[in-house]
Amino acid sequence: MSGLELIEERLTRSVIGAYFEVYNTLGFGFLEHIYVMALERELLARGHRVAREVDVHVTYKEHVLGVQRIDMVVDEKIVVETKSTLELHKAAHRQVFNYLRATSLEVGLLLHFGPEPRFYRLFCSNTGKYPPDPLHPPHPVEPLNMMLVKQALSTRELDWHPTRRTLVQTL
Repeated sequence: MSGLELIEERLTRSVIGAYFEVYNTLGFGFLEHIYVMALERELLARGHRVAREVDVHVTYKEHVLGVQRIDMVVDEKIVVETKSTLELHKAAHRQVFNYLRATSLEVGLLLHFGPEPRFYRLFCSNTGKYPPDPLHPPHPVEPLNMMLVKQALSTRELDWHPTRRTLVQTL
């Protein structure tokens, strides 16, 4: 194990590998649901559990405001959102981030089946959802974690958004 490992790194790599297999086979130009069906088949063939069209309850002060649907959850650990547009809408990242905020999941992948294949890995620390431990008060970014983030930024194509507590990987 290396000194720097991303949360759910192996699973993320497997999903991204499946994404490129689907993209390289189908290419650009199909509707989103075609890519989602192909991706589901590829992930199942790789031994993953896939839940499609997963309902997420958005709450405000313990009251359910509404329901949103996640394209896919893989192995009950990673949110997967797919897009098949010519250009990726600026709000697409925010959509995945909000899915993470509305669940207990911390890793999301935005897979863009555009003219050029692009994926984005988002991280949202969901530690704020649980009651604080009085013996271990919360700290927005612990020094060690910030050091790991800086290393990640220098070794991978990552963007750190401290106000949103997210780490976004782009390739």
